[in-house]
Amino acid sequence: MILVLRALGVGDLVTAVPALRGLRAGLPGRELVLAAPDWLAPLAQLTGAVDRVLPTTGPDRIGWTGPAPEVAVNLHGRGPQSHRALAAVRPARTLAYRNPAAGHPDGPAWDDDEHEVRRWCRLLHAYGLPADPGDLALRRPAAVGVPAGVTLLHPGGKIPAKRWPAERFAGLARELTARGHRVAVTGSAGERELAERVARDGGLPPEAVLAGRTGLAELAALVAGARLVVSGDTGVAHLATGYGTASVVLFGPVPAAHWGPPADRPRHRALGAIEPTPVNRDSTGSRGVGTHPTLDAIGIDEVVAAVAAVERVSGAVAA
Repeated sequence: MILVLRALGVGDLVTAVPALRGLRAGLPGRELVLAAPDWLAPLAQLTGAVDRVLPTTGPDRIGWTGPAPEVAVNLHGRGPQSHRALAAVRPARTLAYRNPAAGHPDGPAWDDDEHEVRRWCRLLHAYGLPADPGDLALRRPAAVGVPAGVTLLHPGGKIPAKRWPAERFAGLARELTARGHRVAVTGSAGERELAERVARDGGLPPEAVLAGRTGLAELAALVAGARLVVSGDTGVAHLATGYGTASVVLFGPVPAAHWGPPADRPRHRALGAIEPTPVNRDSTGSRGVGTHPTLDAIGIDEVVAAVAAVERVSGAVAA
């Protein structure tokens, strides 16, 4: 059995898909168990690489009670906490980045200036296992009860500094509607108020607010069948990459070179941060919602131009 630790969010799981598939291909005939939050289980199934999810909310403790895994893989971080959590389940072999302080002198050295997808592929390569950074495609879920052909605006995100201002999303909604887009606003249940404000100020009807009305499988189906996605640097952007849905992703302060869509896929356009800049993850102060200056510099006209560019490449049209 292979036990993989990646107890993070949607974008984190999607960026680990090439590594997960590499483990499946390089270590065939073994059950692959992903230690991750249980709410990610529907998305884990869509990777085609995970047999089951072991509910895990973080690296503090992994609730594995079965026999010692044949292989444990740390796709969570560089350690020491995550390394020690995996060591506690007593695997026969551990694949992880080097951290002698955590009792793991093996493995490659960590590189801060590296794209998240390539980081985990490089880890597998160091152990002689295959992993293709371009293997990002997700299985398409059943599109039951969700609209198709819509343009999705996703104004939320866990880190306030990574959110483009809500009033600009509202202005974008008006502009795209005038250009023939059928616009909907997505988000979590906790982001419903934000989504409602964007819809109201953007002249959208109440039914255009889908925030809090979709589970993860339904959100994946929405993105898979969408005309276009516009979002900040968050999980929905990675779903768009996984489904080849045209997207414009607004970056700041984390650079696109670390978390952005593949640069060789013109149907995905990244705007904003080129180099990493400091961010306070608890920021709620300046610019209304703590928007980072890099994001604040992105205007509606720039996003509209990027939308037109990706649509010319993708051939996206209204449903």
